[in-house]
Amino acid sequence: MISFNYETNFKLEDEIKFISWISNTIDSENCKVGEINYIFCDDDYLHKLNVEYLDHDTLTDIISFDYSVGKELHGDIYISVQRVEENAIDFNVEFYDELSRVIIHGILHYCGYKDKTKAEAKLMREKENHYLAERN
Repeated sequence: MISFNYETNFKLEDEIKFISWISNTIDSENCKVGEINYIFCDDDYLHKLNVEYLDHDTLTDIISFDYSVGKELHGDIYISVQRVEENAIDFNVEFYDELSRVIIHGILHYCGYKDKTKAEAKLMREKENHYLAERN
C-alpha cells in the first residue's frame, strides 16, 4: 500500500494517479508493492531527520528509510516540499516535474539503484527519465 502523509500545508494533487504510476514503476522493476509511506514536510523537519539519523548537517530534498524485504518494497520516504520548490526554480523545471522525479528517485533506491558513483548516478537519471516519461 502506498500512502501520502503531510507535515506541511502542501497537498499532492491526484494521489490516485501518483499511486498508479508508482505501482507501475515498481512492477516494471520486478518488485512488489509493500508498505510505502511518503511524508511531505518542510526543510526544518527534514533537516532534523538528516542530523538525527544520518549525522548530516545539510538541507536535502529527500531522505528514505528502506525496510524492504527482498523484492517487496517497504519504507518511509520524506520529501521537503520547500527544497523541491527551490530545486525546480534552480533547474528551470515545473514544480510537479521535479516533485515526480524525487518521488520516483526514492522508489528506484528501494529497487536497488544507487547514485554514489558517476556511473550509478547516470543509470539512476536514465531510469528517472524513463519513468517520468511514463507518468503522463
